[in-house]
Amino acid sequence: MDDMRNRVSRVMAQQFHVASDRITESATLDEDLGATSLDRVEVVMSLEDEFKIDISDDEAWRLQTVGDVLACVTANVGKMKARPPALQP
Repeated sequence: MDDMRNRVSRVMAQQFHVASDRITESATLDEDLGATSLDRVEVVMSLEDEFKIDISDDEAWRLQTVGDVLACVTANVGKMKARPPALQP
């Protein structure tokens, strides 16, 4: 879990151009980190690339805090691990 938290923090700090110590679980994306709607879209895309997951638009829209983001990534990584491998042609 610490590795995942560190990876999420790194991606968010890079995307929002903030120091990594500002990326706390209680930090709000909009108020504390200054995220615009475009920043939010870009961080979701970056997290999808980093973790090889799919975050739905509904999930992305509900993300308010870094803790929400971490929970969303954790849940989606779990879904990907539970999914059977794709059939090879």
